[in-house]
Amino acid sequence: SSPVTIVVTSEADTWDIDTSPGRGCGPFVDWAKMPEAQGPARIPRDVLGRPPKELKRLAREGCWAGSHAGRARLYPRLIQRVSCRLVTPDALAYRDVAGRLFGKRSVSSHPLPEFLEGCPVPTYCLGPHGVAALKKILICVGALFPDITHSPLLPALAALLLHYSEDEAQCFESLSRLIASNAPHAAYIDQSFLAHQASCMTFGDLASKHCPAAHKLIAGAADNVLEVYSEWLSWLFPGLPLAYAVRVLDVFLLEGQKVLYRIGLALLKQFRLSAAPAGPQGSDIKAELRAFVRNIAQHVSVDKLLERAFGIRLFSRKEIWLLHMANRKALVERGITVVQRRPSFHLAVDMQKFSSSTVTAQEMRLVWSWLPERFSLFPPLLLFSTSQDGCSLQRFYTCCEGYEPTVLLIKTTEGEVCGAFLSSDWAERKKSGAASGFFGTGECFVFTVRPEAERYEWVLIQKPELAKAVPRSRQRSPSPAPASPLGSSRDSSSPKHLAVPSAPGRGRLSPFLATRHFLLPSKTASMFMSGSRDGIVIGGGGGQALSLDASLLRGHTERCETFDNPPLCRDNFQVQLLEVWGFQS
Repeated sequence: SSPVTIVVTSEADTWDIDTSPGRGCGPFVDWAKMPEAQGPARIPRDVLGRPPKELKRLAREGCWAGSHAGRARLYPRLIQRVSCRLVTPDALAYRDVAGRLFGKRSVSSHPLPEFLEGCPVPTYCLGPHGVAALKKILICVGALFPDITHSPLLPALAALLLHYSEDEAQCFESLSRLIASNAPHAAYIDQSFLAHQASCMTFGDLASKHCPAAHKLIAGAADNVLEVYSEWLSWLFPGLPLAYAVRVLDVFLLEGQKVLYRIGLALLKQFRLSAAPAGPQGSDIKAELRAFVRNIAQHVSVDKLLERAFGIRLFSRKEIWLLHMANRKALVERGITVVQRRPSFHLAVDMQKFSSSTVTAQEMRLVWSWLPERFSLFPPLLLFSTSQDGCSLQRFYTCCEGYEPTVLLIKTTEGEVCGAFLSSDWAERKKSGAASGFFGTGECFVFTVRPEAERYEWVLIQKPELAKAVPRSRQRSPSPAPASPLGSSRDSSSPKHLAVPSAPGRGRLSPFLATRHFLLPSKTASMFMSGSRDGIVIGGGGGQALSLDASLLRGHTERCETFDNPPLCRDNFQVQLLEVWGFQS
């Protein structure tokens, strides 16, 4: 067979395209199963000459959803624009390897690559010839990309692309470019268990912030929230019906993994809206989510789902990348390696052995579900307790310094329980130059446990319209140098700092949600934590979310602009017990 011809069009070119809803493609497809195209297509003749923002808009609106033939013409051209490594296997490489592996046989007896162990291999509407071709493509991916050790998304992408490919070689080349993408902060396909699990944790963090109602429902129904979120990618592929999956693919090819986070969050929001008022009906929340996604057409149209997904004000691509890298570093600290295919131990924290005089194990499990995923991997470690260490602010600082992050728990004499998650080391208070003596990052939050459990996050998470991301040219912290891809805030040998903020500099990762990444409406929007010899303050601007005097016996709470919280308990309270918890690494 002859090589596939790749047509590269200039921005000024126009091209003729079949916009009819007919077939016009898909030699691997069982057309009896294929859903009808949502015709007619509205593909402009100069579509490839449109600027990237315009292309994204067209894809989001389903511009080529009305034509299978239109997708077949457009997909390879869009993928040719993906920035990838200089030496990337192409259609010719596929023909060479496939010829050596399979000869003239159309069906392979070769086993599938090891990186697919435990990963679903959906076939959607492929016919028998298409299923055989899919296996051959995946086997050749394993031969030409030996560094891939785990990739749940890859087989679904291969199957979807094969529906719109002229032959196996074209499908392979498209898939190969997505695997080899080197666009900054914009990966397409995770290729190791470490990267995949970091993506799952990142999705959990985003769900906690953008879908608080659904997150609360899941935390109440599941013993292990991370285990639920570890299936998030399978909700999309192969969970979604083909008509929905290809609409996701339309935008994914232009925007990368951030789109998948958006769709996953929109599904979570819709799941919460569709759930009964009492919450999930069964004991298996994971099974209920799978069933919901499988029957998504009964709940929301694909157009409405995408509209809701792109209505979510997500962090910038770089900010999500920083979060992903911090999660990745935490997994490395737990012993997960790049070459590891599956975890050799359970990642969740067992709260059965947890003991506190302030909260019950069940209450602490709820607090733990609010934490950034990378910290919830580690069991709690009691650093300070007024019942054991006395009511001394100096002793408080001595016990807590050197640990980040920490969880502060306060039980009042009235039986109320409130607290704060504090992202930075209390030793930061000694550094000069901190504006108004405040420090910390946007991951800090305050919360109540009794009488009602509620969390109050940084106001910019609640109302992202209040600030904009700082333009890249004005950011002070560079991306990490290749020699140190994981960066940390202290010497990596320190057991007390768990992948949190680092000082900006060469080869260092900037902290996730650092205030310097945002154009803030006012300084009061970033008053996270402050400490002096007179007491500690958490949250500021128009009031203080929590303040304690030097005796650690008297405190005050009120609304503040940093967290936009109500008083966390009675305005002026007396402390019965105060605890500070760190994380065992």
